[in-house]
Amino acid sequence: MKKYVFELKLQVRDYECDIQGILNNSVYQNYLEHTRHEFLVSRNISFAELHQQGIDPVVARICIDYKTALRPGDECVCKLYVVKEGIKYVFFQDIYRLPDEKISIKSKVDTVVLVNGKLGFCKELDALASDE
Repeated sequence: MKKYVFELKLQVRDYECDIQGILNNSVYQNYLEHTRHEFLVSRNISFAELHQQGIDPVVARICIDYKTALRPGDECVCKLYVVKEGIKYVFFQDIYRLPDEKISIKSKVDTVVLVNGKLGFCKELDALASDE
Protein backbone atom coordinates (compact mmCIF):
# COMPACT_ATOMS: atom_id res chain seq x y z
CA MET A 1 0.00 0.00 0.00
CA LYS A 2 1.21 3.46 -0.89
CA LYS A 3 1.70 6.12 1.74
CA TYR A 4 -0.50 9.17 1.81
CA VAL A 5 1.22 12.33 0.61
CA PHE A 6 -1.41 14.86 1.65
CA GLU A 7 -4.22 15.23 4.14
CA LEU A 8 -6.87 17.84 4.83
CA LYS A 9 -9.07 18.17 7.90
CA LEU A 10 -12.74 18.99 7.39
CA GLN A 11 -15.83 19.37 9.55
CA VAL A 12 -19.30 18.17 8.61
CA ARG A 13 -21.84 20.99 8.50
CA ASP A 14 -25.45 20.30 9.39
CA TYR A 15 -26.82 21.49 6.03
CA GLU A 16 -24.73 18.81 4.27
CA CYS A 17 -26.71 16.04 5.95
CA ASP A 18 -29.86 14.35 4.77
CA ILE A 19 -33.06 13.51 6.65
CA GLN A 20 -31.39 10.51 8.30
CA GLY A 21 -28.93 12.87 9.97
CA ILE A 22 -25.91 11.56 8.04
CA LEU A 23 -23.68 13.22 5.50
CA ASN A 24 -25.35 13.02 2.10
CA ASN A 25 -23.49 10.67 -0.22
CA SER A 26 -22.98 13.38 -2.85
CA VAL A 27 -21.16 15.64 -0.40
CA TYR A 28 -18.31 13.16 -0.11
CA GLN A 29 -17.44 14.00 -3.73
CA ASN A 30 -17.23 17.69 -2.77
CA TYR A 31 -14.84 16.78 0.04
CA LEU A 32 -12.71 14.69 -2.33
CA GLU A 33 -12.56 17.45 -4.94
CA HIS A 34 -11.72 20.12 -2.39
CA THR A 35 -8.91 17.94 -1.06
CA ARG A 36 -7.47 17.37 -4.55
CA HIS A 37 -7.53 21.11 -5.23
CA GLU A 38 -5.88 21.92 -1.89
CA PHE A 39 -3.26 19.25 -2.63
CA LEU A 40 -2.42 20.99 -5.90
CA VAL A 41 -2.29 24.40 -4.19
CA SER A 42 0.08 22.94 -1.57
CA ARG A 43 2.36 21.94 -4.46
CA ASN A 44 2.14 25.40 -6.08
CA ILE A 45 -0.06 24.19 -8.93
CA SER A 46 -2.88 26.50 -9.95
CA PHE A 47 -5.94 24.98 -11.61
CA ALA A 48 -6.71 28.39 -13.13
CA GLU A 49 -3.19 28.80 -14.55
CA LEU A 50 -3.31 25.29 -16.03
CA HIS A 51 -6.62 26.15 -17.68
CA GLN A 52 -5.16 29.36 -19.13
CA GLN A 53 -2.46 27.18 -20.72
CA GLY A 54 -5.12 24.92 -22.26
CA ILE A 55 -4.51 22.14 -19.71
CA ASP A 56 -7.62 20.79 -18.00
CA PRO A 57 -7.44 17.82 -15.61
CA VAL A 58 -10.92 16.27 -15.51
CA VAL A 59 -12.48 13.41 -13.57
CA ALA A 60 -13.20 10.39 -15.75
CA ARG A 61 -14.49 8.01 -13.06
CA ILE A 62 -15.03 7.88 -9.31
CA CYS A 63 -15.50 4.74 -7.26
CA ILE A 64 -16.52 5.20 -3.64
CA ASP A 65 -16.93 2.54 -0.96
CA TYR A 66 -19.02 3.92 1.89
CA LYS A 67 -17.98 2.45 5.25
CA THR A 68 -19.01 4.60 8.23
CA ALA A 69 -21.41 7.53 8.01
CA LEU A 70 -20.36 10.98 9.12
CA ARG A 71 -22.77 13.15 11.12
CA PRO A 72 -23.17 16.90 11.76
CA GLY A 73 -20.24 18.30 13.70
CA ASP A 74 -17.99 15.30 13.01
CA GLU A 75 -14.44 16.15 12.14
CA CYS A 76 -12.71 14.09 9.51
CA VAL A 77 -9.51 13.96 7.54
CA CYS A 78 -9.24 13.26 3.83
CA LYS A 79 -5.95 11.62 2.87
CA LEU A 80 -4.62 10.98 -0.61
CA TYR A 81 -1.85 9.70 -2.81
CA VAL A 82 -1.66 9.71 -6.60
CA VAL A 83 -0.24 7.27 -9.12
CA LYS A 84 0.05 7.39 -12.87
CA GLU A 85 -1.49 4.52 -14.81
CA GLY A 86 -0.92 5.05 -18.52
CA ILE A 87 -2.82 8.18 -19.49
CA LYS A 88 -4.66 8.37 -16.14
CA TYR A 89 -3.70 10.08 -12.93
CA VAL A 90 -5.36 8.02 -10.20
CA PHE A 91 -6.07 9.67 -6.88
CA PHE A 92 -6.61 7.23 -4.04
CA GLN A 93 -8.50 9.16 -1.40
CA ASP A 94 -9.77 7.93 1.94
CA ILE A 95 -11.75 9.83 4.55
CA TYR A 96 -11.36 8.99 8.24
CA ARG A 97 -13.58 10.19 11.07
CA LEU A 98 -11.72 11.94 13.86
CA PRO A 99 -10.62 11.43 16.54
CA ASP A 100 -11.01 7.62 16.32
CA GLU A 101 -9.74 7.46 12.68
CA LYS A 102 -12.50 5.05 11.70
CA ILE A 103 -12.69 4.76 7.91
CA SER A 104 -15.66 6.61 6.45
CA ILE A 105 -15.03 6.12 2.73
CA LYS A 106 -12.41 4.65 0.42
CA SER A 107 -12.29 6.09 -3.07
CA LYS A 108 -10.44 5.90 -6.35
CA VAL A 109 -10.65 8.91 -8.66
CA ASP A 110 -9.49 8.42 -12.24
CA THR A 111 -8.44 11.70 -13.81
CA VAL A 112 -7.35 12.45 -17.36
CA VAL A 113 -5.89 15.60 -18.82
CA LEU A 114 -7.23 17.45 -21.81
CA VAL A 115 -4.63 19.60 -23.54
CA ASN A 116 -6.39 22.00 -25.87
CA GLY A 117 -9.33 19.59 -25.89
CA LYS A 118 -7.34 16.41 -26.62
CA LEU A 119 -6.11 13.71 -24.26
CA GLY A 120 -2.62 14.45 -23.10
CA PHE A 121 -0.28 14.73 -20.17
CA CYS A 122 0.56 17.38 -17.63
CA LYS A 123 4.16 17.71 -16.47
CA GLU A 124 2.99 19.23 -13.18
CA LEU A 125 0.87 16.16 -12.41
CA ASP A 126 3.58 13.83 -13.69
CA ALA A 127 5.87 15.25 -11.01
CA LEU A 128 3.31 14.41 -8.29
CA ALA A 129 2.44 10.89 -9.38
CA SER A 130 4.33 7.70 -8.83
CA ASP A 131 4.17 4.88 -11.37
CA GLU A 132 2.33 1.78 -10.27
